[in-house]
Amino acid sequence: MSKPLIEQEKNFNILQNESGKLMILIRARLEDAEHPKLVYNGGEHALLYRNDHNTVILDYIHPAIRKALRQKKQVLIVETNNGSVVREYVCDVAYLKNVSVPKNLVTI
Repeated sequence: MSKPLIEQEKNFNILQNESGKLMILIRARLEDAEHPKLVYNGGEHALLYRNDHNTVILDYIHPAIRKALRQKKQVLIVETNNGSVVREYVCDVAYLKNVSVPKNLVTI
């Protein structure tokens, strides 16, 4: 069995529409998301658990969007490849003050 994969998303965007809903745009992954969850520490960092085998680190979340993200129970995740939408899904948000990554997991 392979170890879980943890990837740092180097280029992502978080957009808020006029009604206050949030959308997070990330690079598409090979596998589909299964029961995704976004774990957010209320500051610069969040972890997107896409499935049992893939976690995406969202680092350095812009200060202007942090308050809105702290208040959300769900966000829309949009995965793109070369400007085309590959998949989109609604993701529950969990707020945890301390978000950490176990050291024994594979990272790229």
